[in-house]
Amino acid sequence: MTERRLDYLELDVFATGAFTGNPVGVVAGADPLSEAEMAGIAAWTNFSETTFLIEPSDPGADYRVRIFTPTEEFPFAGHPTLGTAAAWLELGGTPARPGTVVQECGAGLVEVCVGASELAFATPPLRRTGPLDEAELERVTFAFGLSRDEIVAHAWGDNGPGWRLVQLADPARLDSLKHPGPGGPKVGFIALSGASPAAEGEPLYRVRAFTPNFEDPVTGSLNGAAAQWLRARGLAPERFTAAQGAHVGRAGEVLLTDDGTEVWVGGRVRTRVRGTLRV
Repeated sequence: MTERRLDYLELDVFATGAFTGNPVGVVAGADPLSEAEMAGIAAWTNFSETTFLIEPSDPGADYRVRIFTPTEEFPFAGHPTLGTAAAWLELGGTPARPGTVVQECGAGLVEVCVGASELAFATPPLRRTGPLDEAELERVTFAFGLSRDEIVAHAWGDNGPGWRLVQLADPARLDSLKHPGPGGPKVGFIALSGASPAAEGEPLYRVRAFTPNFEDPVTGSLNGAAAQWLRARGLAPERFTAAQGAHVGRAGEVLLTDDGTEVWVGGRVRTRVRGTLRV
């Protein structure tokens, strides 16, 4: 079989400096690849997600993306959305609407606003909401050694990856959490940082994201779902930042904006690797 050569980029998303955000691999011109090939490449790169740029099927989209973890495909994920949009632009993509890239994915059409120094996506509607049931809550508290009085609130925040959301009262308790080991629940924890909402340059919330196998460095889907949840409870200003990644050696910053209709999840994206993938 003739070797195929495809454009390939690795991008640093939600970064505050070089190699401080969450990496994503983006394979462009991936239409000839089979689903099995995409899954195999994603398992090989071993990033939390690898994405595959293909031609859109919806006339309203600029491109279509498929998003794979090393073990499964997601209909939507946050930092891969920003990384894929940035890669598409770097490779010469021109959005039909200036300043707005429209991505087609398993969750439908997602708008990405192109700013001067960052990109931001409109968080898709949640597929599952409402408090965790007793069995789910017990699973979370047991896995992370939490008592009920340490939890301010809890809910489903599933916009694709299937997040459980837990707000903790004490940021120090957030710091003390340990990954429970393989097979644990997928949980996003948030806590107030202690900063005033008006404090310049300070994050209002701190976030940690635990998947069944690892702690994710900086997580757009989780931050978007959490912001929607906080907004519904009157706990989110129109603009604020969240910090994530310190516990895995990163310094990610997520910029969240509520325009009265959409919750926008933004951050800086920088290409760190650009080359050719040989398939």
